[in-house]
Amino acid sequence: MQIAVRQFADTTVAAPAERIDHRSAAALEAALLPLVDQAIAAKGALVLDLSAVEYISSVGLRVLMIAAQQMRQAQAPLLLAGLQSVVAEIFSISRFDKVMPVCATLEAALGRASPAALAAFQASGGR
Repeated sequence: MQIAVRQFADTTVAAPAERIDHRSAAALEAALLPLVDQAIAAKGALVLDLSAVEYISSVGLRVLMIAAQQMRQAQAPLLLAGLQSVVAEIFSISRFDKVMPVCATLEAALGRASPAALAAFQASGGR
């Protein structure tokens, strides 16, 4: 599983690609949990940009739930952004869209996470 990581001010953006299923969930968890720890230690936010994720299984949802619980316990925001239609439908059916904040775009998620993160994102030309 490929996961691109970027930093915008006090917010880390992790962008996994392709499918999150039983084959890739362990790799996602191994990559995501250190980012959760880093965000908590920095008192920042974590945004998961799921715009390149084509599918997510229940095992993948479990990984996201663990990360969300850890962030919630530390009172640090974890937001999801850019869900493709299939992934958005899975989130809706499983009601994960009621448990985790979902934003239509990465820019919207960064704006909700931190004004400094949004400014840094816009200054980078939205990349």
